[in-house]
Amino acid sequence: MVESIPKKVSDKNVKDKAVEAALSLAANKPWGSVTFDDIMHEAELSKEQGQEYFDDKSDILAAYGRKIDVRMLEGISSNAADMSHREQIFDIIMERFDIVNENRDSILSILNSFKGDPKEALLSLPHLGRSITRVLEAANIPTDGMMGCLRVTGLTGVYLYVLKAWKDDDSADMAKTMAALDKALDKAEMVYNSLPIT
Repeated sequence: MVESIPKKVSDKNVKDKAVEAALSLAANKPWGSVTFDDIMHEAELSKEQGQEYFDDKSDILAAYGRKIDVRMLEGISSNAADMSHREQIFDIIMERFDIVNENRDSILSILNSFKGDPKEALLSLPHLGRSITRVLEAANIPTDGMMGCLRVTGLTGVYLYVLKAWKDDDSADMAKTMAALDKALDKAEMVYNSLPIT
């Protein structure tokens, strides 16, 4: 009798299990004390399986960020074409915060860990930049060239400012977060309109 060969775990399943395990652990203990091995154990994956897709736990956070981006873009309003660029950006970013809010305890744990490990924060910036680029492109705003770079940089600053407000916003409707985003977009728009664009 020929023994059956164990079925290889799919790429998506490994990634999803790792992300879910990371979020679960972060919700229950400081993210700084969570190790890659802890995540693999929680996900019921071998270290070798995990290392096929991730170098470290920062890579797992990047995978979570991509999952957020996919959902964020799927949630774009069907009326977006009739909205101004500013209205579209507002809606897309608030959609992102709605998604992030589903794992609030986990994200707060991760953000708090950045205070003690600035390297982690720096490693996350390129991934955030790509997410902000997707926000702008979803609103049909060009991101190429020098002006595109300025737009991505400016909106990244807006997002980080609003993220600070979100951390302190425990309301059900995220009213403080929306107010902070509205205020930050107003300021960013004023600065952008003052630039000597040729």
